[in-house]
Amino acid sequence: MGRGAPGAGWRAALLALAGAFVTAPALAARIEVGEGVGLSAALAAAAPGDEILLAPGVYAGPVRITRPVALRGAPGAIIDGQGRGRTVDVMVAGVALRGLTIRNSGRSAETMDAGVFLEAEAAGAIVEGNSITDCLVGVYVHGAPDTTVRGNRIRGWTAPNLNDSGNGVYVWNAPGAQVIGNDISGGRDGIFSNASRHDIFRDNRLHGVRFAVHYMYTNDSEVSGNVSTGNHAGYVIMFSDHIAIRDNRSDGDRDHGFLFNYANGSEITGNAVIHGGEKCVFIYNANKNRIVGNAFEGCQIGIHFTAGSERNVIAGNAFIGNRTQVMYVGTRNLEWSWQGRGNFWSDNPAFDLDGDGIADSAYRPNDLTDQVVWRYPLAKLLLNSPAVQLLRWAQAQFPNLHPGGVIDSAPLMRPPPVAALQRLEGADR
Repeated sequence: MGRGAPGAGWRAALLALAGAFVTAPALAARIEVGEGVGLSAALAAAAPGDEILLAPGVYAGPVRITRPVALRGAPGAIIDGQGRGRTVDVMVAGVALRGLTIRNSGRSAETMDAGVFLEAEAAGAIVEGNSITDCLVGVYVHGAPDTTVRGNRIRGWTAPNLNDSGNGVYVWNAPGAQVIGNDISGGRDGIFSNASRHDIFRDNRLHGVRFAVHYMYTNDSEVSGNVSTGNHAGYVIMFSDHIAIRDNRSDGDRDHGFLFNYANGSEITGNAVIHGGEKCVFIYNANKNRIVGNAFEGCQIGIHFTAGSERNVIAGNAFIGNRTQVMYVGTRNLEWSWQGRGNFWSDNPAFDLDGDGIADSAYRPNDLTDQVVWRYPLAKLLLNSPAVQLLRWAQAQFPNLHPGGVIDSAPLMRPPPVAALQRLEGADR
């Protein structure tokens, strides 16, 4: 036997080690637990990899999970936190929670009470297909990377003072978190993400909350295919960079469909605001974004754009039936077309003599008349008067009369297709 070659002892040890890895999964058990049995004791007795199946009934919480197990509930299996702390506190990687009703957490924001709390050590946890009710926070992902929160029904607790409520799903510093296909209502914000990155929030339905999706200091992430209905605001993106925001819908949100504040370098495409409230979109000190192929419909203001926002591409959008299409008060000239294509404006009385789909003249959605109307709303009564028509004719003949503002040099004759609206056709629109 040459030096360094494994002998019989080494071979036996390697075979034993390999055998342990092969047979370990076979040792996992399915443990059925009935009502009246202490859930904490069952969790403490379980081995790594076991599945614990809860029969219908009410199980007292709070409980802590310290071993990588799967906890599954038969229909009617309820874990009740009794108004104390975290109803289910996951403290280890590799845990799955499925098919449970989880209810009645504590109410303390200071101790981060929640229906499900995923500690930083709970990497890869799966929270799927549960009903989570009457909890301060539905699912709190507190630093746990690569977690999945999918297909849950979350009904949050709403405090008399809304700011004292918690969020449906709260993601804090949890890279790779995925929040997909949940139905969330009640509480403060539907999904709130803070100081995270590389997350995906997709295909959620959010209603009856303050903000449907609220981003703070979250970068390089995705918000797609979500539906916000009847909230104070739909999608509030603040202090966050490089976000893919696509194919989302805001339907009947009161204040804003979308709000971008210090949001930079993002792709905002295929979204729709319908039956809007005060503002379809509010852009405040947001830079280098690409806002293309969206529909903004039925708001008091289609888009409110502040002077601190630079180097944004705004083209291929449809502005339909907004009382004021654009609110921009500033002295700079902003070009809202890109590569020979602008936006569709429902109030643009344009001609297209050459039939190329582009209006023959530029469109200014905020001329001197518009600025007068912003300041003195009753002036709208005079919009069809000869004096106003003369003012607009004078601006067209003498461009120096323009105060600066938005100009669309290639306005579209027809609204472009928008993914979020196409998904709605034939459904509930």
